[in-house]
Amino acid sequence: MALTESSMVSLGTRLPDFRLSDTDGAYYSSEDFLDRPLLVMFICNHCPYVKHIANELALLSHDYAQAKLGMVAIQSNDIVQYPDDQPELMLAEKEKRGYRFPYLFDASQQVAKEFQATCTPDFFLFDSNQRLVYRGRLDETRPSRIASGVYDSTGQEPHGRDLREAVKATINGSSVNSHQFPSVGCNIKWKVSRTPDPLGE
Repeated sequence: MALTESSMVSLGTRLPDFRLSDTDGAYYSSEDFLDRPLLVMFICNHCPYVKHIANELALLSHDYAQAKLGMVAIQSNDIVQYPDDQPELMLAEKEKRGYRFPYLFDASQQVAKEFQATCTPDFFLFDSNQRLVYRGRLDETRPSRIASGVYDSTGQEPHGRDLREAVKATINGSSVNSHQFPSVGCNIKWKVSRTPDPLGE
């Protein structure tokens, strides 16, 4: 695992187009969220940094289920290298955690590239004009690495304050604090023949 920070895309960036399938086979696209703010989360099943915040993500999805907020999670890892992240296990994870948002599979990894997502978890919040108002971390908590593949979250219970404050401000039509911090987590597992190109070439 390579510990990686989010790229911190420029605020004001327009929402990239996407159309991806959910774990139940339904398709969701950027056009489905043109009338409301949208939170896009790049996550996966196996990453210990995502596991650390999974319950908070589920709580967030329940807390804002009735609000005018779109939420989608996207899994972009190479499932050949990381079979724990394959779609059928994404469905099991969604049901286990109680996620109330679509969990989309980015098989080509093109969507992750267009968002300039670099790690899991990575968060992008867009306002109702499809402009980026927040990117970076959920909050400051992190799991502690005990040994290879072994992590502990004791004393680091996630609360989601950074992201929650940005979501609340966006829904209320208020300005989001531009002093934002990068997320930290596992690097996105790019296919061997395809590496992210920040220039889009």
